[in-house]
Amino acid sequence: MKEYLYMAVFAVLVCGMAACGNKKKTDDIIAPKVVKVKPSAPIKMQEYTDQRDVTWVEGRTYHVAVNRQPCDSLPMVKDDTDQQFVDNIFTVTVSRSDGSVFFSRKFTKKQFSQYINDDYRQTGILEGIVFDRAEGDWLIFAASVGHPQTDEYIPLIIKLSRMGVLNISQDTQMDTSNPQQDGLLPEDDGDGV
Repeated sequence: MKEYLYMAVFAVLVCGMAACGNKKKTDDIIAPKVVKVKPSAPIKMQEYTDQRDVTWVEGRTYHVAVNRQPCDSLPMVKDDTDQQFVDNIFTVTVSRSDGSVFFSRKFTKKQFSQYINDDYRQTGILEGIVFDRAEGDWLIFAASVGHPQTDEYIPLIIKLSRMGVLNISQDTQMDTSNPQQDGLLPEDDGDGV
């Protein structure tokens, strides 16, 4: 009887091994089908206006206004998914305290073309111009041309002199501060503790 039992167990093991050995092998990889997203209508940034009073030349007050307006008549740019983006026009106006206009100019990406590379000329938009500070005879603005909906941009500086002369340059200063140099942390006393 033991022999029949051993033979039965052996037969079950052989059948089980045979069943496992006959599995069909395949090199197919099952992955979800990639659906290409169709671009939506051209994307525009919101309009905005920033206004502030600034003490500048000889302690006089000037009114600085920066306005961003999306402009459909400018060439649109596309990202790598063919999504179109509307570029912007910025208007910078500096007025004297009596309301007379000292300076007013419209800016597009074209005014910054010599300070940016071909990639940003073709796929970037003028994203921002903001007033930074009054320093001596200059009003200083920060500007940026960037790839839409990313953190990639080229920082620029616009300087306006008290004589109305405009200077534009690429910002090469890193916007990082050293808390110790800025007086926010105590100086190291050198004892290593």
